Amino acid sequence: MKKAVILAAGRGTRMGELTRDTPKPLLDLNGRPMLHHILDRIAAAGVTEALIVTGYLADQMEAAAASHGLPVTFRRQTEVNGTAKAALLAESWVADSPFLLTFGDILAEPHHYAGMRDAFPGTDGVLAARHVDAPWQGAAIYVDDSMRILRIIEKPARGTSTTPWNSAGIYIFTPALFQELHSVPLSERGEYELTSAITQSIDHGRHLRLFALDGNWMDVGRPEDIARAKQILAGPS
Repeated sequence: MKKAVILAAGRGTRMGELTRDTPKPLLDLNGRPMLHHILDRIAAAGVTEALIVTGYLADQMEAAAASHGLPVTFRRQTEVNGTAKAALLAESWVADSPFLLTFGDILAEPHHYAGMRDAFPGTDGVLAARHVDAPWQGAAIYVDDSMRILRIIEKPARGTSTTPWNSAGIYIFTPALFQELHSVPLSERGEYELTSAITQSIDHGRHLRLFALDGNWMDVGRPEDIARAKQILAGPS
């Protein structure tokens, strides 16, 4: 797993005024943009090059990413119409390589990426997940006893899930994912969603495995998340 795709085109509206003039992945965390922390951590797990899908304030994003040191390529999502369309922009760059896929606001630990890499052989994909009381805020993942993924439901109605597994927004896929991304339908939320491509992969018999995350993980999506993210990055006091 030498290649990584980072989806970072969105406006980050939940951040309010913090993202008026700054893309969310460039918000400062302990003196460095969040994106640089993500690039540090995937590089520590063996990633040697990344493609970043940009959109909102793309010039800022691209300049900041290029200053990190990890070789980066960019694709611009001119119409922000869903994660499936964003990921599809990486198809020619990925070519025939397996790849890590994540988002520009997901903070995980280096060993999370390394563990997923080690779990990947023999599968068509590995999806990171967190054990939660109710996975209604993200995507609920259902598995069998061997952690093979049976079903995934994007943003289920609160109280309807019977699984404790919530997607953590980190994946490893083979390039076969792009076959599914080309044909995803418009969701009831009016977007072309990565979750739909995952569902199609399951329906077509592909072997997707859940990887349970331990330790610190964060979706840095709201202003109140910033302080916690800074604390995690600072390490034990």
